[in-house]
Amino acid sequence: MLLFFERVILGNRLSDWGISLLIILGAFLLNKGISLFNKNVIQKITAKSRNRLDDILVKTLEAPVLLGIALIAIWVAARRLDLGAQVDRVIYRAYQILTVLNITWFLVKLTSALINEYLLPLSKEEESNRRLDESMIRILRRILLGIIWAIGIVMALNNAGVNVGALLASLGIGGLAVALAAQDTLKNFLGGLTIFMDRPFRIGDRIITGGFDGTVEDVGIRSTRIRNFDKRIITIPNYKIVDAAIENVSIEPMRRVVLKIGLTYDTSPEKMKEAITILKNMPKKVLEIDSNEVNAYFTDFSESALIITYIYFIKKEADIMNTISKVNTEILDQFNAAGLDFAFPTRTVYIENQN
Repeated sequence: MLLFFERVILGNRLSDWGISLLIILGAFLLNKGISLFNKNVIQKITAKSRNRLDDILVKTLEAPVLLGIALIAIWVAARRLDLGAQVDRVIYRAYQILTVLNITWFLVKLTSALINEYLLPLSKEEESNRRLDESMIRILRRILLGIIWAIGIVMALNNAGVNVGALLASLGIGGLAVALAAQDTLKNFLGGLTIFMDRPFRIGDRIITGGFDGTVEDVGIRSTRIRNFDKRIITIPNYKIVDAAIENVSIEPMRRVVLKIGLTYDTSPEKMKEAITILKNMPKKVLEIDSNEVNAYFTDFSESALIITYIYFIKKEADIMNTISKVNTEILDQFNAAGLDFAFPTRTVYIENQN
């Protein structure tokens, strides 16, 4: 039995291969134990404290720590084997790169969690600026995380022996070609900065632009996403939004409604005045209408009706469609009670008797 483990495979005894494998399996079991201990003990302890910082640290540290233990186990298992100088160098460089990237991953997770925990709630303190601040914070978060990843990758390559200066110089030479090939991407990026600086709308606003009507769900560096009334997401490149006219429906102080009402031609002047009075008194019946912005005029003699143009404004906090329905129902009830007849397209034909 002992002779079996003394067999040499790829330059190492079978027993050495087994020990290295046990080290990796042991690290896997250790990670399982740490994960369960963190979930059942540590997180319950930190949840009882008022400070949220310990909860953030525990949650963001777990995955990088588990990955770090796995990397150390693989490193130790590989170092005890004789794999040759070239393989050892490859493993060493890979270990350095992965270690730096693991630390970078932790910093990215920690930064994102801190922004979500502390900065986003601050954007909700003032209701008037809430969605605008949220949009700004999301863009800043993406830029900050991108910078952290860029620094981490450069450090990883430098630790692995790559000449970062020469690499950046070569990238600079090809930068012009990349810029020419990525004109649309650059336009979208600059468009995102323009939206960020001009602030024509905020996340949660209803806008109309480029023939699209919907609610803004996200403003990114490359594109803006809105959800239309069919509950579908529409992704629009930022440069198209910047170049197009934008109608921000959400910032309107009130909703203006223009209604054309046709009465029959046998309506007397007194009845016409009564109809206008009913319309002007509508805010007393429908409280969602602004009483200072109600107008009714006898405006047209059409082919088959006497036209009253009724203009009113719905208050910002009111339900638009429900208010319109209330107004129309109230008009129908009061006009019917007053004996006012609605007109519909009609034509009177006179036939001349030749006899």
